[in-house]
Amino acid sequence: MNKVICGVDVSKGWLDARIEPIGVVARFPNDAAGIAELLAFCRAHGVDLVVMEASGGYERVCGRALRAAGIEVRTVDPKRVRHFAKSAGRLAKNDEIDAEMIAWFAETFPQAPTTLGDAAREELDQMVTARQGLLRLKMQTTNFGEHAQPPAVRKAHQAVLKSLDRQIAKLEAAIAITIRQTPHLAEQAEIIESVPGLAIGVAAGLMAFMPELGRVDDKAAAALLGVAPYDDDSGKHSGRRFIKGGRQKLRNLLYMPVMGASTLHNPVLKACYRRLIAKGKPAKVALVACMRKLIIILNTMIARGERWDPTKHAVA
Repeated sequence: MNKVICGVDVSKGWLDARIEPIGVVARFPNDAAGIAELLAFCRAHGVDLVVMEASGGYERVCGRALRAAGIEVRTVDPKRVRHFAKSAGRLAKNDEIDAEMIAWFAETFPQAPTTLGDAAREELDQMVTARQGLLRLKMQTTNFGEHAQPPAVRKAHQAVLKSLDRQIAKLEAAIAITIRQTPHLAEQAEIIESVPGLAIGVAAGLMAFMPELGRVDDKAAAALLGVAPYDDDSGKHSGRRFIKGGRQKLRNLLYMPVMGASTLHNPVLKACYRRLIAKGKPAKVALVACMRKLIIILNTMIARGERWDPTKHAVA
């Protein structure tokens, strides 16, 4: 029997819902009262699954409330839904159409990657994202100091940098506490940190930005990170393989730690990196390959609940 699916287009002010296959539509305010109305609407029509797009955080409160009420909720990639709509020839766009396409997408691709509902992980995601934002701001402010500035400007920048350092330290402490006090996050963090070259910051980023790790196959893990090579062949033409898509903020977070692990700290990744460089591969290509190897190793370790064992991962 097919599931009754409710697609919900989420904005700051509204929740536009469409139930498939019966085609019933409704609009509710995106506040506590509106979410309660949406829940009653779903129950009245026997909804089995609510699907919504990731909407910059506006979907989180609604998702948590629906899950707490016992309704299955999936959060999907809005870019995939939009490409799906275009491929189906649905070029028009409004809130009701978006809700319909979200539901149709979920029916067509029941195994599409989804953001897993977990209040602690969502909180971790917000804190890690905030930390990354402060680090970017710190880098920008530091770069201003590379040029000659009047004393008043230098003092202002120094004060901002001190404040940023304090706030970054507070966020890092809060991240560590959240992980330590959440059993499933603490367990995953121990597994990730057992890998030479990876510390708590990497563990937090992986758990925050890629909760699917350990729950999907290796190809999906590499694709979610955006380090899976794609073919560019047609007829007799054999093009270069390339990467695309995936979660850029996680790749950005992993880049420097993977560089350190591949050149200094991790014997398995060092061997992989040196072998690729010896074959004439550019350094960035070799680093991306090491990142792909690392995410596949971590995916296996978390799925099995195993700590780092170089004898199991030495073969490329």
